[in-house]
Amino acid sequence: MTGLRAQGDHAIRLVVPFGAGGTTDLLARLIRGPLAQELGRPVVVDNRAGAGGAVGTELVARAAPDGCTLGLATQSTHAANPALNPRLRYDPLRDFVPISMLALVPGVLAVHPTLPATSIAELIALARYNPGKLSYGTPGVGSLGHLQMARFEQLHQVELTHVPYRSAGELLTDALEGRLQVMVDHLPSALPHVRTGKLRALAVTAPRRVPLLPAVATYAELGFGESARPAWFGLVAPASTPPEVALRLNEAVREVMQQPEVMAVLAQSGSERATGSPEEFTLAMRTTLEEFRAVVAARNIRPE
Repeated sequence: MTGLRAQGDHAIRLVVPFGAGGTTDLLARLIRGPLAQELGRPVVVDNRAGAGGAVGTELVARAAPDGCTLGLATQSTHAANPALNPRLRYDPLRDFVPISMLALVPGVLAVHPTLPATSIAELIALARYNPGKLSYGTPGVGSLGHLQMARFEQLHQVELTHVPYRSAGELLTDALEGRLQVMVDHLPSALPHVRTGKLRALAVTAPRRVPLLPAVATYAELGFGESARPAWFGLVAPASTPPEVALRLNEAVREVMQQPEVMAVLAQSGSERATGSPEEFTLAMRTTLEEFRAVVAARNIRPE
């Protein structure tokens, strides 16, 4: 018997480099059960938040390459953070074996309903009238949301104050309480609150309008160009993981992500599955990393 089943019944640790309640955590918990059934081994979610996802991601990079430790890779951990911080203690390409992309998830720019802005145009006008006084929160310095907002400021020649959070859950709490005027994060965690009116969505990062929020414009419509794409999420293993183990994991992920129950949950959050080969996942990581390096250089962004 080859692959993971040959290694015994040890649990697989699925490291989420962000806190509980965020999109990365929700995705990990969505696939945990089906992945365990497919592999015939328990899968345990391990949240290791910190440093914009760098803490948990480094943990995966340093783990034994035996298939027992996997990590959720995001555009923050494998593109935005590395683009921002040249002293990061892992290399997003060299230190991991890509298993498969999992899903494409739209992002959302939302405001507290007390803010007098019902459109991006009104938000820009407010920011220009009050330079530096509007604050926006993201899941951390170097996160995808941080670089998206840096691009936003660059395109529209406005200045806002960045408030980095340790986790998406903390960010969402402050946004809902009105302690934060603007938030940028993945849509699934914010969507329930947008629907109830506790947050007002002004734009989403998607190639077309999200069916669940048909009145909300896309970043592409607003002139964001290439940065308008949804975020990818994927599964990685430590470098030197045996090829047969990586192949078995890729096969398992493909089976899991096409299960009707998994696809239904993704659709309910405005997301979609995006499996593929390890080579395709590597190309996505490399392309996004190059794009974010260009944004960091253009905006002269530095780690805080």
